[in-house]
Amino acid sequence: MGTDPDPPKSFLSRLGPGLITGASDDDPSGIGTYTQAGASFGFGTLWTALFMLPLMIVVQHICAKIGMVSGQGLAGVLKKFYSRWLLYPAVFGLIVANTINAGTDMAAIAAAINMFVPVPIPILVIPIAVLIVVLQVWGSYRFIVKVFKWLTLSLFAYIIAAFLARPNWSEVLYGTVVPQFQFSGEYITTVVALLGTTISPYLFFWQASEEVEEEVAEGRESLSSRLGATDDELKHEKWDTITGMALSNIVAYFVILAAASTLFAAGKNDIRSAVDAAQALRPLAGNAASFLFAAGIIGTGLLGVPVLTSSSAYAVSETFGWTCSLDEKPRHAKRFYSVIAVSTLIGLLVNYSGINPITALFWTAVINGVIAPPLLIVVLFVSNNKRVVGDRTNGVWTNVVGWLAAVIMVAAAIGMLLTWNS
Repeated sequence: MGTDPDPPKSFLSRLGPGLITGASDDDPSGIGTYTQAGASFGFGTLWTALFMLPLMIVVQHICAKIGMVSGQGLAGVLKKFYSRWLLYPAVFGLIVANTINAGTDMAAIAAAINMFVPVPIPILVIPIAVLIVVLQVWGSYRFIVKVFKWLTLSLFAYIIAAFLARPNWSEVLYGTVVPQFQFSGEYITTVVALLGTTISPYLFFWQASEEVEEEVAEGRESLSSRLGATDDELKHEKWDTITGMALSNIVAYFVILAAASTLFAAGKNDIRSAVDAAQALRPLAGNAASFLFAAGIIGTGLLGVPVLTSSSAYAVSETFGWTCSLDEKPRHAKRFYSVIAVSTLIGLLVNYSGINPITALFWTAVINGVIAPPLLIVVLFVSNNKRVVGDRTNGVWTNVVGWLAAVIMVAAAIGMLLTWNS
């Protein structure tokens, strides 16, 4: 039996939907939320990054498995096996959250570019939106995946920025291993936002659909040819998902760390976006940290926005039975690409509506934190339905962790609402 002459290269070449999903989770909205957590509570929220990692891995593995075994995206599965009364609200909630998220992310990209190029942000947003749509419409699926993989490298900017901030490592260690709870409305709202920006509804739909795209790219174009998954395929998917989610949470950890060691320490607590953090870091940690943060925003934003609008397009197209694939030519999937274009356009218009994009970044994460629990419960029922996944239903450990994630997110959302009303 021959051996792979370059195992690391082989492993990296096999990374796909899981890696891209994890990287896209650290979009400007996510970075803004992590920054706000660090600036508001110091190292007191570092523990959440480690706590959420196994929850995120299990949730995204379940979504990937649904796509691989059923041969359909999540919306397609809901349409085929469940009531329209479940499908339509799920897709509607997804679209609303994704569109607002995409709009605020584009504003963040423009604001980050503005730090390097003195062009007004309202003007910069337009070519950014055009570039993103062109990439999705005219780029092949394999080309888009390659671009997305390269964009994941931008995440390392946040790790470097955290080290340049020169934190107190003994305090970092304490905040990492000792959970520090505060029963205040602001703290619980921040936790809901952290959960919502980390375990996000759009990731559920995106990864399931991308597993289908991978199979189609391999030549399995009919639904019948995509049914089921081998042990080897599921093993590769697990490692892909673990790698992507680990990268996502490592970056989240270091963003909180950087904000805590600079902004919180300097009393700059009212930071509502990653761009704010980049600008505020300059006098505290030097130009290098500030520019790295800004560069990271651009890279992750260019990755995150297409994932947001594409996940909406997959969900809508699967709901109405339209052709949906990033590998299809525009003339063969007009309605799929139209949803992408319209979603991007509406997101663009959000920036001219008078809505404060800085506040919107954080509250988008809160909205996701409220929408995600019921969708996650739906995903858990789907992944245990033998009509959908056959004998690939969840194991005991997967169910325990998946339901734990759902219960925690429900409890956090309820706790947030109760503290608002108290």
